[in-house]
Amino acid sequence: MAAVLVPELSVSDIGRSLAFYCGVLGFGLRYQRPDEGFAFVDIGGAGLMLDQLGLGRDWVTGALEPPFGRGVNFQFELDDLEPLLRRLAEGRITPFVPVETRTYAVGDRQVTQRQCCVQDPDGYLLRFCESI
Repeated sequence: MAAVLVPELSVSDIGRSLAFYCGVLGFGLRYQRPDEGFAFVDIGGAGLMLDQLGLGRDWVTGALEPPFGRGVNFQFELDDLEPLLRRLAEGRITPFVPVETRTYAVGDRQVTQRQCCVQDPDGYLLRFCESI
């Protein structure tokens, strides 16, 4: 089944973004349109569209200034957080929020997850977690 929500992130440099998402974080590149500066990437069943500003059509509703994405974070639930943590360490990427274990109320039950947050090259905040 296709994802019902796929955010599209405006990025300043598609090459730099692909190197980060695919090379460092381990996302898979599903397809791209290089002439438009566009790529679709995914990890753990969650997809993102990356679109370089200034190439093709932009969906900009107001002034963009770094860091992009202020006020939002994107959570990706992974089966195992360790491979991502190793890739971050190998890439010398310091998490915005270090690895932590948190318990959240979800209705009438408690859910515990191990998580960390990292910013992409344009400042978007990405939260990766695994259920415990």
